Amino acid sequence: MALLDEIAAPRDLRGLSPAQLGQLASEIREVMIDAVCRSGGHLGPNLGVVELTIALHRVFDSPQDTLLWDIGHQTYVQKLLTGRRAGFDGLRTRDGLSGYASRAESEHDVIENSHASTALSYADGLARARELSGDTDRAVVAVIGDGALTGGLAWEALNNLGGAPQRPVIVVLNDNERSYAPTVGGLAAHLGKLRSAGSAEVESDSANVFEEFGFGYLGPVDGHDIAAVEDALERARALGGPVVVHVVTEKGRGWETAETNELDRCHVVRATPSANAAPASSLAWTAVFSDEMVRIGAERSDVVAITAAMAEPVGLLEFQREFPARTIDVGIAEQHAAAAAAGLALGGLHPVLAIYATFGNRMIDQMVTDIALHSAPVTLVMDRAGVTGDDGASHNGMWDLTLFQAVPGIRIAAPRDGATLRELLREAVAWDQGPTVLRFPKGTTGADIPAIDTTDGFDVLHNAPGRDVLIVSVGPMARLALDVAGRLGEEGVGATVVDPRWVAPVNPTLVEAAAYFKHVITIEDSGRTGGVGAAFGQALADAGIDTPVRNFGLPREFLDHGSRAQVLAHCGLTADAVTGAVLTRMTSERTLTS
Repeated sequence: MALLDEIAAPRDLRGLSPAQLGQLASEIREVMIDAVCRSGGHLGPNLGVVELTIALHRVFDSPQDTLLWDIGHQTYVQKLLTGRRAGFDGLRTRDGLSGYASRAESEHDVIENSHASTALSYADGLARARELSGDTDRAVVAVIGDGALTGGLAWEALNNLGGAPQRPVIVVLNDNERSYAPTVGGLAAHLGKLRSAGSAEVESDSANVFEEFGFGYLGPVDGHDIAAVEDALERARALGGPVVVHVVTEKGRGWETAETNELDRCHVVRATPSANAAPASSLAWTAVFSDEMVRIGAERSDVVAITAAMAEPVGLLEFQREFPARTIDVGIAEQHAAAAAAGLALGGLHPVLAIYATFGNRMIDQMVTDIALHSAPVTLVMDRAGVTGDDGASHNGMWDLTLFQAVPGIRIAAPRDGATLRELLREAVAWDQGPTVLRFPKGTTGADIPAIDTTDGFDVLHNAPGRDVLIVSVGPMARLALDVAGRLGEEGVGATVVDPRWVAPVNPTLVEAAAYFKHVITIEDSGRTGGVGAAFGQALADAGIDTPVRNFGLPREFLDHGSRAQVLAHCGLTADAVTGAVLTRMTSERTLTS
């Protein structure tokens, strides 16, 4: 029997010999490589923390002691050590294990943070709560990577933690010189000096930023030496105050494919396609954006690109290779990225800040007061907008339209296909009167959807006889809207499908057109609360147009992980569901008026 199969809980680790611990670490890596290569997920980060996780669970008594991970995508090893081995093959699938820490799965998963730089703040609050309640015999341990320390929130927490010598919080700095990409900036240089200056056995006399903040400091420690890590953790606990344990690990450890991948050490691997899966017939949205950015960069020397440690995932890698001096990687620091973009715009440049839509939530204040208030011509490109699916609740890009539509003076574009992505990106960077946003989803673009007419900025995609239903589709939902229009036509209902292209502000000509229809429906892969449909309905009311509006979008709830198609179906965003709802409503109204 494999040793891992005998581990049902962390307590089962404590009787293992050094040789058995080494065997267990090897088995864990084998299981993760096999399962994650089939299901997809964050493999590189987890391969790097195998020994660290084992040591943490041998020294501390979870959940009596609290282990906080920044961020939760590196908790696969913890899942395997806390009774979830049997479900691991279903990782990131509908009704299977989450790809992040999950409170619903285990009492050992205390926080579900999947945005970096937050765990130290959780630790500070939790330690304060226990101090106030007199609960002093439970350790608080926060694991944070050097990449996550580039986020400003982490330093706000360090400032508070280091200023409270009576609260014994242990910060485990997992230093692998990377987030997604290599860690950048002054912090990376400082950690490099610490790595070269000392060891766990010989304490360094070099200047140390953590000690200046009021922390004890132990390290650097070889994070793949279980005994050395355990010794450092025991010493940290004995110090009785805030302490940083500096652990040096190797991202992707134990898998040659990751170890030799200098781009990202296999941070994320894609699921193996099934044998029956059809080959992709179109480019990924990200690839189309990447190609057009390079074209624009060659034409305009004032266009600069900004990434928050994710140049390759958001499609800026080729731009970076072509124009390295005009590509800025700020590390995991989205708020700084936005405010710095405002500064670049004030300096006469046009910055294009590309991030995942879920991380756009973090920079709403900067968009309001630093960018929009100054009418700064900044283009924010949000990849993975709408439902992303298998990464779960926190990574769906479903809040952007609700948040950014509230920003005065902002313009938001939602391309329906690759061709309109290229067109709208060019329109965005040509706009010099204020900020623009361009959003597109995860996956491939599909075939381009031609317009049969263009009127005052919006495209008409389908125009059946009669004026029964006006369907306003948002971005990639155009394909669904056309399917719904076809099905309504089979039922004798005339539907017109329009794509606003720029969804904010609401096009006044489109508002006027709605007056000629009996019904309006809007379809978006974003939140219904404060979304495009809500804004369109408000615009109709403001114009005194009483055409009823039905909004189809995502509910105000956290959506469980699954494929994009599964999550959309759960939310009623299928042709059957939308068509059925429209026909039911029309039938009901006919009954009431007859």
